[in-house]
Amino acid sequence: MVMAIYDQVNYSMTNNQLLQGSILGKSQGRVRKKHRSRVGNLKKCPQRKGMCLQVVKEKPKKPNSAKRSVVKLRLTTGRKVRAQIPGEGHNLVRYKRVLIRGGRTRDLPGIRYRVIRGVLDCFPVSARRQSRSKYGVGLAEIQSTDKKLSKGK
Repeated sequence: MVMAIYDQVNYSMTNNQLLQGSILGKSQGRVRKKHRSRVGNLKKCPQRKGMCLQVVKEKPKKPNSAKRSVVKLRLTTGRKVRAQIPGEGHNLVRYKRVLIRGGRTRDLPGIRYRVIRGVLDCFPVSARRQSRSKYGVGLAEIQSTDKKLSKGK
């Protein structure tokens, strides 16, 4: 009897667990825990629009030292969150519209979102040459700055 049940279900259960399930008439097999999203305010969307409420500088956790730019936002869902502004320099002030994505900043506690540069009211990082796609810099912008520099020489 045990082998017949054992063939049908999950192999990670013990014989006693299998027998108990069949005797009590319960469904056999383990119940998996539901995955809980770490970026729940996105509501299962890859990005969300938000409006800046305040732009602040925050200090990171212990071994690091710097001042990270953080923006407090009100999302289109009505929730308020904090997001990090990646890259050097930004143009964000109150009432600017931005697009955020998931992705925590490890040395800033409680910040689980990042602003997407170069979309809506957030300008791309100026004169960025490497990892341009992460900072909203297009190839045309780089080429135009190259032409300006070559004319100046």
